[in-house]
Amino acid sequence: MRRTTRLLVTGTVLLVLALGGLYGGVLADLGPAGTPQRVPGLDADTVLSGFGRDGGTAGTVARLEGQLRTEGNDPARLSQLGLAYQVRWRETGNAAFLPLSERALRRVLASRPKDAIATLALGNLALIRHDFHGGVLGDALLELGRYRLTFATFDRMAALKPSIASYARVAYARELLGDRRGARTAMGLALDAAGGVPEPTAWAHVELAKLALGDGRVSVAEEHVRAALAVFPGYVLALEQLARVQAARGNLEAATAAARRAVSSVPLPQFVALLGDLLEREGKTAEAARQRATVATIDRLLAANGLRLDLESAVFRADHRVRPAETVRLARRARAARPSIYGDDALGWALARAGRCSEAERWLDRALRLGTRDALLYFHRGYAAGCAGDRSAMRGWYRKALAQSPAFSVRWAPVAQEALS
Repeated sequence: MRRTTRLLVTGTVLLVLALGGLYGGVLADLGPAGTPQRVPGLDADTVLSGFGRDGGTAGTVARLEGQLRTEGNDPARLSQLGLAYQVRWRETGNAAFLPLSERALRRVLASRPKDAIATLALGNLALIRHDFHGGVLGDALLELGRYRLTFATFDRMAALKPSIASYARVAYARELLGDRRGARTAMGLALDAAGGVPEPTAWAHVELAKLALGDGRVSVAEEHVRAALAVFPGYVLALEQLARVQAARGNLEAATAAARRAVSSVPLPQFVALLGDLLEREGKTAEAARQRATVATIDRLLAANGLRLDLESAVFRADHRVRPAETVRLARRARAARPSIYGDDALGWALARAGRCSEAERWLDRALRLGTRDALLYFHRGYAAGCAGDRSAMRGWYRKALAQSPAFSVRWAPVAQEALS
């Protein structure tokens, strides 16, 4: 962010580790009313600054659990433990840490109902689970498509407390509004604010890699991926981006190997789906089908731990034309819960893949209303145009997608290239 006193809304959701976006790598700094919540001697930044050192987050969790067992309940330690469980979720993708986090934080509120850190952490947990009505204000408004209020909230956050959290949100706001250079600047400040703590630093590098890859700057993306893996060896989000970088370079074998490492470390739907797409590109269709078949099973396991992935599931199902009519219904529910531009896109994409082309175009036009420069959004719009019979418009949108990022999707960039050739 070039100015910390004003958002200048001229320009990733992210989402959670399960989604690979805004909420990974950093906890919110705003309370549920959108105002700074500070507790003398203990705040979210203080807690996070200790993670990754002295045995890492796993060591922090073990230490706090041991202290609570031997010394009894202490609200400050329970708050730290609740936050630490969420960081462990980001580091490992193990959804079992989420109910553990909730139990620890609710134990705090049972004795201290107005505890700011526990309230904040429960709001962050709601965001991880895609309960946007119960989440932290600015991030929840973002997913509910209330962009004017979202950007005003992020504006105030950045002015009051410049930090990795506020810089990351400014970056995402600018990305949504098409200011990708501004997004890179803000995320660079987020990287500086991470202060070398391994997981936040690695996360910021991954976000910079995603921005670079989204602009077709493959070498820059790879530099950030390598930096993330250097500071946090085996970091699963960096492995995912390494797979995408290698695919962008045409190194499918290396890309598949990186995706396999990500899946073996944390078998999340996004990693499994990526591996399936890479295997299909290599002509290993049977193995690709087996990987895709596991996605629904993983979704059910995540749902059992409170994660709501309807929107991501709808996009995946539409990609693979899984029961199109049912997928449209799922996408409608997802869009009702998350009426953001990506909710509009998911519904439009599901409609297009179901052959309901004119209806799809209306939703996909809405998805572009902020001026977001996202090659996949352009591709979806072009596909709907072709589906509606306008091949010239389809090719125009495909050219725009490839100009933005020639390797925007392992699955769909080759489709666009073939259509134009």
